[in-house]
Amino acid sequence: MEKLEHIGVAVKNIDQANKLFAALLGREHYKIEEVASEGVRTSFFEVSGVKIELLEATREDSPIAKFIEKRGEGIHHLAFEVKNMEEGIKEYQSKGFELINPVAKKGADNKRICFLHPKSTQGVLIELCEEIRS
Repeated sequence: MEKLEHIGVAVKNIDQANKLFAALLGREHYKIEEVASEGVRTSFFEVSGVKIELLEATREDSPIAKFIEKRGEGIHHLAFEVKNMEEGIKEYQSKGFELINPVAKKGADNKRICFLHPKSTQGVLIELCEEIRS
């Protein structure tokens, strides 16, 4: 892992959460993006080189909707940057970590992503992310 890239926060209403976080952080979000394949709408803030990603479900069967139903709003995941996604996946598998998706997929903010299952990470959902290079 290279660095903490962002902290994902599950919210019921992204517009209300944007107002709250703008007041809290003293700055506006810099991007809103929908990831249809994941059933989520995201909004990003940046503070001292670390991003906060707000996540709102766009459909009832999305992972965010299920998370909020079980646990309520709050921290959903920690995302760490990796230099090479395929090598990162192999490394964490070889260390015994369970992967939710063993093949990287497109995520928000121009990233390829892969999740480590919370069962193998003390209950914390960990996202590996890599910048998509054109």
